[in-house]
Amino acid sequence: MLSPHYALCDQMGRAALSVPSNIAEGNDRSSNKDALNFLRIARGSLAELETQLWIAHDVGWLDAESYRRLCEKRGEVERMLGGLIRTRQARLKTDQA
Repeated sequence: MLSPHYALCDQMGRAALSVPSNIAEGNDRSSNKDALNFLRIARGSLAELETQLWIAHDVGWLDAESYRRLCEKRGEVERMLGGLIRTRQARLKTDQA
């Protein structure tokens, strides 16, 4: 049986890896609708990572400075991802017009 610490670290790694993987897969799609779907999945993985960071900090597995720094980086990625989503949404509206 995996330790809770290892399981959470493993899941955090999976969520963090899912973000750029879904961005890349969405970018390779031929339609903006498909791309948006993958960008939204990436945003969901980012939200999952936010929760996992909070849990790791709350149970004492992540010190306050590391938590702050990682949350700051996650926020930067969230803003960039939001920009990508807005760009794809605008393209989708143009495609539909």
